[in-house]
Amino acid sequence: MASEDSFLVLVHHRGSIKRKTRSGVKFTDKDPLCIVLSPTTSYDALVSSVLVKLGLEGVKRVKKFFYRIPTTVLHDTVKYDCFTIGSDEDLHSGGSNRNANTIATVAGSSSRPAVASTSVPVYEPAIQPAASPSFAVDLSGNVGEEVGYGEHLPAEVQCPPPAGVGEGLCDDPDDDDVEPDMIADDSGDDVGASNPIRVTGGSSSGTQQYPPHFSSLDLHAMRQDDYPGQLAGFGARDTEGSAGMTEFQTYSIRRGVQYKVVESDYRRYVGKCSEFGNGCTWLIRLSLRQRKGIWEVKRYNGPHTCLATSISSDHRSLDYHVIATFIMPMVRADASVNIKVLLNATAAHFGFRPTYRRVWMAKQKAVAIIYRDWDESYNELPRWVLGVQLTMPGTVAVLKTCPVRVGGQEDESHAYFHRMFWTFPPCIEAFRHCKPLVSIDGTHLYGKYGGTLLVAIAQDGNSNILPVAFALVEGENAESWSFFLSHLRQHVTTQPGLLVISDRHNGIKAALEAPDGGWLPPAAFRAFCIRHVAVNFALTFKGKDARRLLVNAAYAKTEVEFDYWFDIMRSENPAMCDWANRIEYSLWTQYCDQGRRFGHMTTNISECVNSILKGVRNLPVCSLVKATYGRLVELFVRKGREAEAQMGTGQQFSQYLVKCIEANLKTARCFTVTVYDRDNSEYTVAETTPTGSFSLGSYRVSLGSQTCDCGYFQALHFPCPHALACCAYSRLTWQPYVHQVYRLSSVFGVYHMGFTPPIPEGFWPPYVGPTVIPDPSMRRAREGRPRSTRIRTNMDEADPNRPKRCGLCRQPGHTRRSCPQAGRPIGTGGNE
Repeated sequence: MASEDSFLVLVHHRGSIKRKTRSGVKFTDKDPLCIVLSPTTSYDALVSSVLVKLGLEGVKRVKKFFYRIPTTVLHDTVKYDCFTIGSDEDLHSGGSNRNANTIATVAGSSSRPAVASTSVPVYEPAIQPAASPSFAVDLSGNVGEEVGYGEHLPAEVQCPPPAGVGEGLCDDPDDDDVEPDMIADDSGDDVGASNPIRVTGGSSSGTQQYPPHFSSLDLHAMRQDDYPGQLAGFGARDTEGSAGMTEFQTYSIRRGVQYKVVESDYRRYVGKCSEFGNGCTWLIRLSLRQRKGIWEVKRYNGPHTCLATSISSDHRSLDYHVIATFIMPMVRADASVNIKVLLNATAAHFGFRPTYRRVWMAKQKAVAIIYRDWDESYNELPRWVLGVQLTMPGTVAVLKTCPVRVGGQEDESHAYFHRMFWTFPPCIEAFRHCKPLVSIDGTHLYGKYGGTLLVAIAQDGNSNILPVAFALVEGENAESWSFFLSHLRQHVTTQPGLLVISDRHNGIKAALEAPDGGWLPPAAFRAFCIRHVAVNFALTFKGKDARRLLVNAAYAKTEVEFDYWFDIMRSENPAMCDWANRIEYSLWTQYCDQGRRFGHMTTNISECVNSILKGVRNLPVCSLVKATYGRLVELFVRKGREAEAQMGTGQQFSQYLVKCIEANLKTARCFTVTVYDRDNSEYTVAETTPTGSFSLGSYRVSLGSQTCDCGYFQALHFPCPHALACCAYSRLTWQPYVHQVYRLSSVFGVYHMGFTPPIPEGFWPPYVGPTVIPDPSMRRAREGRPRSTRIRTNMDEADPNRPKRCGLCRQPGHTRRSCPQAGRPIGTGGNE
């Protein structure tokens, strides 16, 4: 009889294990060895008992024991812990990774922390509690062979060697796909799971548990659909292992410890703690299982026993590759997401704050993964031009390159990208039905390479903005604007008497004043964006009131109203009027433009970028160009359906006009009308109650010439309140006095011509020519914070007399470093 402290174990020798079953691995022997162990049984006695029972004493030698115990019994699953036994200490402590009371705890307690757990389905209800541990013994070695520590386990997880063993990192050539994938149940039935075992961890109280704190390192839970074209995580077929290595970097960052890579190639990855040999034995080794296409933990020493020697807000493992993996979903959702937003999200997730430059590089890598490589994108442009011209005949795409010189000689096989202009047939046709004006402006690119996107914006009769032409240039200068405006005039804006609204850039002025450009009066006229004028004005004259006076004067629709606001400016500061008088009135005031503005005083570039071209400035050039096609398709479909639906209800005019007319009709009720001819053409209208901030009291209205002393009729090209009062007095309809552009037929005509689905890239015509590459001079700075690509003008000059304020408390007189609030605890009040 065995004593009360003794217990029975079942030993299965290696020859009884059947490998490579779909459900895992099973023991095929029906009569396993029954051995009684006591607290005094030594490791050598156990080895001798096994060999004697098998009749192999003196013939074979036990190489290693695999020790398995059940830890958790669920309704349909039994979880086991597996580790090796190779010494007396392991035997009496329950394995090399157990504490002193492991076996006793296993026999009588269910609260023991898991070390390396595996799960197998239960095919029969358990009648008796699984309290006996089981062994699998390896007899493959002959007498005289070394007993291997830390060899490959039958459970696709690698237990660490005994404490202090840190060498032997090279893989055993016979190690791959030799040991079974899973230790099966003792019943002999096929049990197990076909999926790879998920490495999880429990307590980190022990010094050599496997793995003690891998709860944040899930090797199998990463989804393969997270990143198209790149399978992530362990258990996925990641032949390069880059995503898997990122998991270990993330683990190291979250733990706040440093490690160094000892070996890294396409088959293995070995990492050690930076303090390895100085009191810390943390080590990990991974190998690629080529047959299964998964990365396997072959050896793990943990946890870290070192202490950080310094406190830092950064972590060297938190490189831009790790950050790029983390921010990928955010960049995919919105390519224009701000760097500071990504930086704060990274700091909150990892607990370390990387530099602005590193996050910027991570975003560029994420964009390159999603939208293809930045450099290769330039060479895709020629084929895209051929493909889109085949898709939609009539597409205008002009690509200009510069020669590449190597050693003083021209390289005919390569060419630098210089400029590109493009527009589509629906945009050309749409402009014929828009208001006869175009706004032009440029916005800078935010990618790996600098540059400027020039855009021409039109507006339909429903106040919808519509980009009609684009250009990618090196920057805003006279040559680039001449390139853009010449093609714009030639292909899109061919109407006479057109108005161009722009800022006061000298490059635009030079391009518009060119004799052969086609932009000189009377073929075309120029006007300034009042927002830019007001910003320049505010640099000299401070205060919101001064800027408001200038804007009110610019929006004045009559000379009398303009003089009213100008006199107020003169009374405030005569220098304001002197500044404004230096600019020709016809360029910035509405009353002098003869109705060419249609009430539009700005370029609307911000609204266009935010509503239609949002995010395109952050993309590689070819993806940017493709995005303009896709965004315009969405815009034409959406606005075309809206206009068609309104026409279906019998409406004649756009919603914008209807709202304006309804507002004017409410005002027209308090007027006194006098007719002056029998043709019902000339009237006077007296206001019984003043309307607006400025009123003349009495106005002359001519329905024949469509003018009014208030200026609204001729400026906006639809009846003002005074004209509507005259129509009501004479029983006339107001519809004939509305400009054709406000009719729904014109609005629908803007979006009538649709786009064609693009031809797949594989069917694009071949491109025969030099390889287009980016200009190295356009590359952003490789070190430090990326330089701003904005061209600095007097609009951006700061006031030299403005006092500097603290970045923390926003109070003048000190800096952030010397701020008295810097050391105050959060939540303390002002009284101490």
